[in-house]
Amino acid sequence: MNGSALNKTRSWRPAVFRETGLLILIGLVNLLVHLFTNHAYGFHRDELAFIDNARRLDWGYVSYPPLTPFIARLALTLFGPSLVGLRLFSSLAMSTAVVLTGFLARELGGGRIAQIVAAVSTAIAPIVVIQGALFQYVAFDYLLWVLAAFLLLLRITRDDPRLWLGIGAVLGLGMMNKYTIAFWITGLAAGVLLTPLRRDLKSPWLWAGAGLSVLIFLPNLIWQVGHDFISLDFLSSIHERDVRIGRTQGFLIEQLFVTANPVTIPTWAAGLVYYFRRPEGKPYRILGWAFLVTFLLLFLSQGRSYYLAPAYPVLFAAGSRLWEQSASAEQANRVRPVGVPVVRLTIGALVSAALMLPLAPVGSAWWHAVSEVHDNFQEQIGWPELTETVAGIYASLPEEQRSRAGILTGNYGEAGAINLYGPQYGLPQAISGINDYWLRGYGNPAPEPLIVLGYSAEEADMLFTGCSTAGEITNRYGVPNQETTFSPQIFLCRGPRQPWPEFWQAIQSFG
Repeated sequence: MNGSALNKTRSWRPAVFRETGLLILIGLVNLLVHLFTNHAYGFHRDELAFIDNARRLDWGYVSYPPLTPFIARLALTLFGPSLVGLRLFSSLAMSTAVVLTGFLARELGGGRIAQIVAAVSTAIAPIVVIQGALFQYVAFDYLLWVLAAFLLLLRITRDDPRLWLGIGAVLGLGMMNKYTIAFWITGLAAGVLLTPLRRDLKSPWLWAGAGLSVLIFLPNLIWQVGHDFISLDFLSSIHERDVRIGRTQGFLIEQLFVTANPVTIPTWAAGLVYYFRRPEGKPYRILGWAFLVTFLLLFLSQGRSYYLAPAYPVLFAAGSRLWEQSASAEQANRVRPVGVPVVRLTIGALVSAALMLPLAPVGSAWWHAVSEVHDNFQEQIGWPELTETVAGIYASLPEEQRSRAGILTGNYGEAGAINLYGPQYGLPQAISGINDYWLRGYGNPAPEPLIVLGYSAEEADMLFTGCSTAGEITNRYGVPNQETTFSPQIFLCRGPRQPWPEFWQAIQSFG
C-alpha cells in the first residue's frame, strides 16, 4: 500500500468511528428519553395480553406469531411485571432502528450530517416515538424491516452475496413476529426482479437465505397447520372490522403525519428522487422499488397506514444523502448553502414528544389534547381498579360458591388485568371467548357462577338465564376508555342458555 492510500485509510477510520459514535449517541438519547418516561400511567391492554401469553409460551398465537411474547417472557424473567422493564425492549428496538437509519445513509455515501439527519428523521416519526413508549410487536417489526434493508444495501455496496443468509434470517424472524412483513418481502423480491440484482437469482446464497427464512418460520407454520390456520380467520376478521369502521380510509393522508413526521416530508420525498431520478442512486434503486411496491400493495389491500412506517428509513437515508449533495454543491459555487434543517427537526421532535410520549398529567388540558389524537394512554388507565372491583364481588360470594366461581371477560385487556393483578386477591384465572383465551377453554368442571364483564346487559341476558348487576367499572381519574364507556357494568350470572361446548363456540370472537 503506498503512502497516499495509507494516509487516506488512516484518516477515514477515525471519521467513521466519530460518525458511529454520534449515531450511537442519538440512539442512546432516544433510549434514555423512553426509560425516564415509560413508568407513567399503566399497562396498555395489548401489553397485558402479551404478558399473559408470555407465561404460556408456544410456537404461535391466534393474533400474532411467537417472537414478541418470547421477548415479553425475557422481560418478565429479568424485571418481573415492570412497565419500564417490559418497555425497555421496544425502546431498544426503536433506538437501534434509528442508528441503523444513519448507517443506511452512510452506505449510500452520506457524510456525518446526512447520517445525523437520517437518524433524527426516523427518531421523531410519531409511530417511532409511540412504539418506543409501548410494548407491542410493531417496534420489533420496525427494526427487522430496517435491518433487512440495511443488509440488502450491504449486499450491494460490499458485493458479497453471502449476505443473503443474513437477509433471510432477518426476514424469517420478521415472519415470526408480525405477518405484515410479508408485504416488505414482496417489495424486496420485486426490487430484485426489477434491478440488475436479479443476477443473484443464479446465486446459491440467495436461495440458501430464502431456505433459512422458511426454516426459521417453519415452527409457526406447523402450529398454524395444527390449529386450522386460525390466524387467517383472525386477520380476515380484523381487516374486515378495520375497513368497516373506517380505520383504513386515512391510509394516504396518514403517510404525512403518522408513519413519518410532517417536517420530514421534504426528506423522504427527496429519497424517492434520489433512487429514481439521480444517477448516483441507480445502484440502490432496489430500495426505491421495495418502498413503492410495498406502498402499492398495502394501499390496494386497504391496509392500516402504520403498516408502511418501517419502509420510510430507506427514504430518509437517501433523502438526507441528496440534501447533503445539494448543500455541498451550492457551497462550492459560493451560493449560500441550504442550512441544516435543525429548526424543522427540533419542532418536529417537540411536537412528537408532546403527543406521543407519556408526559401529560392525567386529566389536564394537555392530556385531553393528546386523547383527541390517539387513545393509547387512555387504555392504560384503570386496570388495577377494575381487578379490585372484581375481587370485591368475588369475596362477597358465599364460600361454597367461590370454589367454583369463574370470571368471564369480553376482551383480552380485562382478562390480562385479572390474570396479572388477580392472584393477590385470590382470584381464579379469567376465561374469555377472545383470541387465545378461547383456545385455552373454560376448564373442567365449567365454572358456576360467573362474574361477567365486558358485555352489555342485553348480551348478558342473551347468554345466561339469570344475571344481576354486581358492580361497575370506574377509575380514580374518571378517564373515559373502552371499559368505562362501552360496557361498564359487571354482572353476576348463572345458567348459560346453551350447554357449555355450544356456549363456548357461540362466544368466540377476534379482537
